[in-house]
Amino acid sequence: MTGARVVLAARGWIGTPYRHQASCKGAGADCLGLLRGIWREVIGPEPMAVPRYSRDWSEPQGDERLWRAAARALVARPMGAADAPGDVLLFRMRDGAVAKHLGVLGNAGAAPSFIHAYSGHGVVESPLSAPWRRRVVARFTFPEEVG
Repeated sequence: MTGARVVLAARGWIGTPYRHQASCKGAGADCLGLLRGIWREVIGPEPMAVPRYSRDWSEPQGDERLWRAAARALVARPMGAADAPGDVLLFRMRDGAVAKHLGVLGNAGAAPSFIHAYSGHGVVESPLSAPWRRRVVARFTFPEEVG
């Protein structure tokens, strides 16, 4: 699967309002819902059922649920690897907190950006600025094929 296909699919969601636990282009999505929608567009049926989840992503328990799920469904990339459009980025929003935000790298190079569903903003493409880049704790790609 090419990163270009993933980026094209992700950009098609821009403007979708933020809705916790939703995954419906144009109607509502959170960051996981965006990734689920991209998966359905570029690969097909989702690889696993998604249980209900709270906005804190098991933060009080220190449980890395989102990271484990990403590692089961996606292909891990080394943290030192060069940016590649279509990479899935996993963010830790605060030091010591669980990783609970996802985005897709849109542009690499001098002006990197990522597409994500962000509370209060909906699905947007944001600069991958130094403060965002510092929060990246893992990177993945979509698998070439499933099954």
